[in-house]
Parts: sequence; C-alpha cells; structure tokens
Amino acid sequence: MPLSQTVRRQAMHTRVVTCNGYKREDGLWDIEGHMVDTKSYAFRNTDRGGFINANEPLHDMWVRLTLDDAFKIHDVEAVTDWSPFKDCPQVAAVFQGLVGLSISYGWNRKLKELMGGIKGCTHLTELLGPIATTAFQTIMSSRPDYCGDLDGVVQEKPPYLDTCQMLREDGEVVMKYWPKFYRPPESSD
Repeated sequence: MPLSQTVRRQAMHTRVVTCNGYKREDGLWDIEGHMVDTKSYAFRNTDRGGFINANEPLHDMWVRLTLDDAFKIHDVEAVTDWSPFKDCPQVAAVFQGLVGLSISYGWNRKLKELMGGIKGCTHLTELLGPIATTAFQTIMSSRPDYCGDLDGVVQEKPPYLDTCQMLREDGEVVMKYWPKFYRPPESSD
C-alpha cells in the first residue's frame, strides 16, 4: 500500500540502496550493497570539474562482505565510483578492519567504534546496516528451521526469535511455527 497523498512538492534528492545476497560455490556467502545519491538540480563542486549535474551521481558506492554461515566476515571490498571529493575513494581501505568480525548483536556499535566520525565514510558505513539485514535474510533462509519447526526437530532456539514484535516467544507466530519455543504470556494478576 503506498503512502497517502500529500501537498504538491518537488523532488530534490534521491537515494537508491540495493542489496543482494549470493551463495558462493565455496560455501561462503557474498552480500553486496550499492548506494546511489542524485539531486534533481545542478550544484557547484570544485572537485568534480566545477559542477555536479542534475541526476548525476553525487555518491555511487559499493560494499561486498563475504561471510560464512556464522556471519563471520572473511573478506570485504568497498568501492567509491562517484563522490563529492576526490579523496573519498581512499577511505574504502578502512573497511578491511571488518575482516574477522561477525555480524551479531552490537553490530552497529562496533561499526561506530571502528569507522565512526573521522575514521571512515558515513555513507559506506550506513550501507552496512541494510547489508547486515540482507545477510540475515540470505543466510537464515537456508536454515531448515527458517520457515518454522512444525515437525519438532529443531533442538536450539532459532536466533531470530524475540528479535521483533511478531517473532516474540509469547506471540501467535511462534506458537504456530515454533511451538517448542512458545512461552505463554505472563499473567498480569
């Protein structure tokens, strides 16, 4: 369902983020993110020849994480094709510091520590958020318990339970699809 109608307006900025997850033949996973920022008008920029034209990328950036089934990062590639400043592409090397880390609880905090502020690139770092979500959706969907445990064969609580309102242990979805891990709501008496 689209958003409701609003007042007349003019588009000024567009950011398109695309993320894809791939199963590799060596058993690892490639998760790629691509971000493009454009503006609907030309504006001055001395590092790009005086102007950045309307609808020309202000940012055009890529990140690829290579992960294993436990979300451990084995390789990283970050590329800046277009940026407002000539030295922006050099920051991509900072992303090698992610090798050996795992996407898990505290991921965003780790990113701020490693590459927040002047240590990294705001836009490439922001791209790691949807990349992490894409990694979760890609890798977890290969698990036998991803669509539920109606046969009762899963022994350990799936890590995605209790991560959102619909997947809470005392909710209908868990009761229906992962009955072994369902916990009735506590009485308010």
